[in-house]
Amino acid sequence: MSSDFELVQIVDRALAEAARKSGSWLVCRQGCTQCCYGPFEISQLDAERLRKGLAELARHDPQRAGAVRDRARQAAQLTNFGDDDPCPALDPKTGNCDLYASRPITCRCFGPPVRCESGAIGVCELCFHGASDEEIAACLVEFDPQGLESVLIDALERTTGLRGTTTVALSLVS
Repeated sequence: MSSDFELVQIVDRALAEAARKSGSWLVCRQGCTQCCYGPFEISQLDAERLRKGLAELARHDPQRAGAVRDRARQAAQLTNFGDDDPCPALDPKTGNCDLYASRPITCRCFGPPVRCESGAIGVCELCFHGASDEEIAACLVEFDPQGLESVLIDALERTTGLRGTTTVALSLVS
């Protein structure tokens, strides 16, 4: 049976290939937090991975895990989570993700060229300045060519009964 670990490995290999193809066009680096603000949906599979990551962090660094939990509680209580509000996993002092190894697939894929459901190719607004559409398309990689993520999401939803999308904050306080 395929696992989330396998999915993460597939996506991370694709990301490494996208970074190799993109070269200097891709400006995403540790500490860049452009994609860490505002509301975005994550799958139940992402939520499960985040909860496991938080539990692991709590074993190794209880203080940092407590800070993540506090930020998640505060974000979950916001009635109007806006574009200027940071992800609860983002450490405001360092600009690093405290749950980086457990981050959602959306976070892993943000930056390099990604084909959207509409068929359009999207990239981070900070990357590929001055690149032509052809140069951007040449850097495109398939992050989940076998559709493993949807298989794993379906299996998890059947097992847990949790369906649909959630947010980082809600997944960490539930």
